[in-house]
Amino acid sequence: MIYRTEELRWHRSRHCSGGTCVEVARAGDNILVRDSKDPRGAVLSFTPSEWRAFIEGVKRGELSFE
Repeated sequence: MIYRTEELRWHRSRHCSGGTCVEVARAGDNILVRDSKDPRGAVLSFTPSEWRAFIEGVKRGELSFE
């Protein structure tokens, strides 16, 4: 599906500083994610179950880059 991203309500973490953050928005049933430095760039789309799995993985520390 195609979304007009400028019409969506984008959110950043309250921990964001320096403008190097990701932003998320809800579009219909999907969760969209984009780079705050490039708001006209690529947007990733996740289903609610994919987004929940990602968030749970982050909380459990499964996404470490070490």
